[in-house]
Amino acid sequence: MSSKSVSGIEYTKVAEIKGPLLILDGVTRSAFDELVEITPQEGATRLGKVLEVGGGKAVVQVFEGTTGLSVARTKSRFLGKTMEMPVSEEVLGRIFDGLGRPIDGLPEPIGELFKDVNGQPMNPERRDYPTDFIQTGISVIDGMNTLVRGQKLPIFSGAGLPHNKLAAQIARQATVAGSGDEFAVVFAAIGVQHSEAAFFRKSLEESGAIKRSALFLNLADDPAIERIITPRVALTVAEYLAFNLDMHVLVIITDMTNYSEALREISAAREEVPGRKGYPGYLYTDLASLYERAGRIKGHKGSITQMPILSMPSDDITHPIPDLTGYITEGQIVLGRDLYRKDIFPPVNVLSCLSRLMKDGIGEGRTREDHQNVSDQLYAGYARAQELRALAEIVGKAGLAETDMKYLDFGEAFEKKFLKQDYDENRTIKETLLIAWKLFSELPDKELTKIKQQYIDKYAE
Repeated sequence: MSSKSVSGIEYTKVAEIKGPLLILDGVTRSAFDELVEITPQEGATRLGKVLEVGGGKAVVQVFEGTTGLSVARTKSRFLGKTMEMPVSEEVLGRIFDGLGRPIDGLPEPIGELFKDVNGQPMNPERRDYPTDFIQTGISVIDGMNTLVRGQKLPIFSGAGLPHNKLAAQIARQATVAGSGDEFAVVFAAIGVQHSEAAFFRKSLEESGAIKRSALFLNLADDPAIERIITPRVALTVAEYLAFNLDMHVLVIITDMTNYSEALREISAAREEVPGRKGYPGYLYTDLASLYERAGRIKGHKGSITQMPILSMPSDDITHPIPDLTGYITEGQIVLGRDLYRKDIFPPVNVLSCLSRLMKDGIGEGRTREDHQNVSDQLYAGYARAQELRALAEIVGKAGLAETDMKYLDFGEAFEKKFLKQDYDENRTIKETLLIAWKLFSELPDKELTKIKQQYIDKYAE
């Protein structure tokens, strides 16, 4: 984070300290989002930003929290600029705290530029449509919920499910198919436990991916209000790598639920009228301001692909955070507890998943001509198997027809051979499609209604 000294206007009249907010009186000159240095009588200087101005008052959000601040002995210096992050290629291979300060024992990276962490809106007319297939090496994603370069594809998870393992595997394995280019990874952890942060760090270090990664870690015992800025700092670095250095950047943010909780905390302190489940009415707009920083720009080789992770409270997909995220992003990957109990990794509940840009990133010249048909048939076959499982519980397997029994076998094989794979297993798209065709051999040809006959003749075993 930019720490260069900047002279500014100093105020000492604190009207009130309310939760994470400092309310100052007698403020004559300040601006929305302006950076503020807060100096207590004892202790280190803290950073904050202006949330609201007017009537001689300014409401300042303190990133490190207001614990220990005194109404009588606190000084605030308004710096006349917004929060900035020094960016250069040196950020790769580095580990920062939630505010962008190094925590890996190395000095601050030298910044070629200082970029506003709030970002610049991407001109819709300059946006390029995502079309390039990203190979993650994970069959259920590559085969059925394909990730495309420049896409926003969130992972909807639940407490205790292995979303971190899935994210780490994607971070290690993701390549732009055809070019073989590896992604630069910008990883932002928001309110995670020390063990989770250590897992990501170790995973990237052991695979060598740390050399092309920048980690931003806001831990569970860090101030909650710091969580508001962590994804913005991370995305600022991603934008520089993508649009200044022409890199393909994969941004993983975990956990957006912790971010939204911090937003709710600020909203409550400001006594705003609450929306659904107490979240502020602008939750949708705020989430969009982060998610929409993904994409491609015409004339630039680089791109930002985003995979935010959010743990659904009580596994409720209608909760405001996953609900609004689903409206903004281009699909979702949903993890299922039933599959996790069956010891299947990754436990992806495919019937609840969707990749809206998949059709534009697959097919002849990108993956393979039969890819879309294979995906449709896998969905149809597994959906039929799930229906028959429910029916068999009522009438018993003896009441099912011979074809129905084949579908039950198909469902079992799908979960154990296609869905399930090792944490360090990296499958090519050809291997994924080969497994799918082996599964289809368990069904009668007349049941392959989603696949063109020419592909059956060419690829069926």
